[in-house]
Amino acid sequence: MIAACSGAIPSSVSLFPEADIQVSDEGLSVWVADDADERRQGLMEVERLPDDIDGMLFVYQVPASVSFGMFNTPMALDIWWFDANGLLIGTAEMEPCPQRPCTSHGSPGPIRWVLETPQGTYDFRPGDILSTVESG
Repeated sequence: MIAACSGAIPSSVSLFPEADIQVSDEGLSVWVADDADERRQGLMEVERLPDDIDGMLFVYQVPASVSFGMFNTPMALDIWWFDANGLLIGTAEMEPCPQRPCTSHGSPGPIRWVLETPQGTYDFRPGDILSTVESG
């Protein structure tokens, strides 16, 4: 409870690897969730991102239709769905959900990457391209 009230980053989240990515002409520094445990943890219990992190990138080895929920995620988020070619194929606004049941946000088709950013921070458009720049 103290961590959630203080806005501190849970220790499980601070262990995520970091990467620099680009969407269209916008450069972002993100945490990377590229295995099942990391994707399951996501941004749960994170009230705000550190100043040097712009969001979280969820990576899937093969394209898949997936869904995301906001259980125990206190920060409103935008979700951006990218297909196997890195093309932005959809987006949604996700609101915090302190208790179940929570709304499920399904991908608009098979995706390879999902980007979560604080709601209202970016204005990416369908057709924008995601590219990775460098891992940290």
